[in-house]
Amino acid sequence: MSVPESTPQTAPEIQREIEQTREHLGQTVEELAAKADVKTRTQARVADVKTRARVKAAEASERVKRSQAIRRDWPLALVAAGILAMGAALAWRRRTT
Repeated sequence: MSVPESTPQTAPEIQREIEQTREHLGQTVEELAAKADVKTRTQARVADVKTRARVKAAEASERVKRSQAIRRDWPLALVAAGILAMGAALAWRRRTT
């Protein structure tokens, strides 16, 4: 069996390598535990979906409000155009008579 060239030679180097290995192992265990916790992952996913649904609902509501405002403006614009046309017709009629 061959020995790697970077094998720590002194006790402090060995101790530092052990601490790094423990830290790495601890992180790996935490990651595995998080993946195994299906309930928490499901709750997080549900919260995410709810948030996105609320945002989409707010956007849809805003679009409806804008389209209703445009629809309300059309009758007003038509009335104004009719009044303007009547005024123009009356003015033209006065000039010709």
